[in-house]
Amino acid sequence: MLARIHSAATYGLDARVLDVEVDASFGLPRFTIVGLPDASVREARERVRSALKNGGFPMPEGAVTVNLAPADFRKCGAALDLPVAIGLLRLCGFSGPDEPPRVFVGELGLGGEVRPVRGALCLALAARDGGFSEIVLPERNASEAAAVPGIRTIPVSHLSAAVAHVLGRAPIPPASRTVAPAAPPVADLAAVRGQAIARRAAEIAAAGGHHLLLAGPPGSGKTMLARRLPGILPPLSPPEAIEATRIHSVAGALVPGSGLLTAPPFRAPHHGVSAPGLVGGGPRPTPGEVSLAHRGVLFLDELPEFRRDVLEAIRQPLEDRRVCVVRASGAAAFPSDFLLVAAMNPCPCGFYGDPRRACACDPRERRRYARRISGPLLDRIDLHVAVEPVAWKDLAGAAASESSASVRERIVRARNRAAARRPGAGGFRNADLSTDELGRHCALDHDGRRVLETALERLGLSVRAVHRGLRVARTIADLAESRHVLARHLSEALSFRAPALLAACPTVQVDSRGGRS
Repeated sequence: MLARIHSAATYGLDARVLDVEVDASFGLPRFTIVGLPDASVREARERVRSALKNGGFPMPEGAVTVNLAPADFRKCGAALDLPVAIGLLRLCGFSGPDEPPRVFVGELGLGGEVRPVRGALCLALAARDGGFSEIVLPERNASEAAAVPGIRTIPVSHLSAAVAHVLGRAPIPPASRTVAPAAPPVADLAAVRGQAIARRAAEIAAAGGHHLLLAGPPGSGKTMLARRLPGILPPLSPPEAIEATRIHSVAGALVPGSGLLTAPPFRAPHHGVSAPGLVGGGPRPTPGEVSLAHRGVLFLDELPEFRRDVLEAIRQPLEDRRVCVVRASGAAAFPSDFLLVAAMNPCPCGFYGDPRRACACDPRERRRYARRISGPLLDRIDLHVAVEPVAWKDLAGAAASESSASVRERIVRARNRAAARRPGAGGFRNADLSTDELGRHCALDHDGRRVLETALERLGLSVRAVHRGLRVARTIADLAESRHVLARHLSEALSFRAPALLAACPTVQVDSRGGRS
């Protein structure tokens, strides 16, 4: 006797359809799973056997063999429990007439409960692209998978419900695409008093997708400003929402029962994070923080406290906006198009340059602290802002600052102008302008060229820094609703290129490559 069921499994962000072949033959009772399963898949023998017994279903007699094809693809996780159980029941005669092509995924509890799995959105996409019309999966994954058009999503909470649906005794209606729950409220930018330059830099960063570094003493509002930045970003478009949700689902960071992400994600890893935790990795590659922040904000607070190898690991994702993790079992690529916001103190004690408190660090300690961040990494950050302590008159003032909603309106208009430069490229921002496009969209007049020439002589900027400065100037021009990049736009953009450490730490010198000595 032989039964064949279809399932699906993920590797990285990709998923593929699997054949689950179940065979029962005469011989001593045994239950064998082959096809390159890992330990969690092999343990399905005990979960499935208990779920069938406690659900009142029979178990085939004799020697049972389950083959997971293709055999050269390593299978991980407990999502294959449900298809194995359905295959065993088919050997016992539990099959319905004229069954449509279905894919089954789900973990089984010992009592027959169907528990949620990771990567349901990826699995539903693979099933649809594989020509299947229906996917049966855990009820708590239904909202996520129902976002995939072109395939019926059947939510089940128990093995008995899945069997009744397959037999046609109690058909389960497909899950409908529900309205995504409201995103958690983000604190309003109006609460940030003073800090006009830092607020302006945050607006430019959000409008053009430019990376931002905030340097200043403790309590000056760096973290407060960074945590409000997601509130001025535009909501995710449908393709961006699917992209971000796939990453969070595979990583297990998606709350079961929730639908697509609609708000830009905000990730703030602790400075003790490892390099694989930040950029992704593991025996079976999983996304790291840079990918979980895709289409959102990655906030690195206390930047110099991160290990040097961890910081250097994000240099390539900052440039390529994707991470490729290679393991013996294969390679997995994760998108990592995030907005980096970093914050740091000017010295170990944090009060160098603070007019209210004296610094307790000597010059050698300050230089050693500053050297924890490499010049090439600093060169990849577009906006460097020295954040000064907030004056009492700004805190006590009755007038509130501009709200996040008002700032977001300007940012949306600026992004729409940028998107018009490359029609059809979803989520395009000025930070995405290629070197060839800079000549067309960031052409300078005579005054602008003089400003750039002067900046090159005085700041000794690298070619990368010049290109990034032009992209920032294009964003500033878009915020000002100007068709051309004028000298004043370029001057403001270049004012953010001198690292904030130069203003916050006068003892730190900037070399010609944007590094420090």
